[in-house]
Amino acid sequence: MALVTTAEVCDANPQLIVSGELRALQPIFQIYGRRQVFSGPIVTLKVFEDNVLIREFLEEKGNGRVLVVDGGGSLRCAILGGNPVVQAQNNGWAGIVVNGCIRDVDEINGCDIGVRALASHPMKANKKGIGEKHVPITIGGTRISDGEWLYADTDGILISRAELSV
Repeated sequence: MALVTTAEVCDANPQLIVSGELRALQPIFQIYGRRQVFSGPIVTLKVFEDNVLIREFLEEKGNGRVLVVDGGGSLRCAILGGNPVVQAQNNGWAGIVVNGCIRDVDEINGCDIGVRALASHPMKANKKGIGEKHVPITIGGTRISDGEWLYADTDGILISRAELSV
């Protein structure tokens, strides 16, 4: 897909917005990583203050996908750090969206990958391996399903039921 802005996508697809096939996430995310514009098919993950499953996903080949993690909005610890983000970059993930905190911000900002998170936090997560993969999640008031498409730029994040051609 050519680089089109999320604003252009919204302007070009009012019918998809009305039908709910195109949704915007609430503007609660900070922008990290060198790739400010990214898109791809979504892989969902639901965890709480635990990063084991996040690391497992990012060790796989990303093939241009976007990992969307519902971390419950926790601001008590970071569930994503520099090493897994470097691994995600090297494995071809397009981006990572975290409804929670990250750490190692300088390292992440050096990576050619798109990362969105609520904030940064110095404390690390638990390592229990508890969570749910490929389940519908709700972030910022928006329901997101595995296999939908995510489009992100400096204006915001859009979720679409299908890949968009503009």
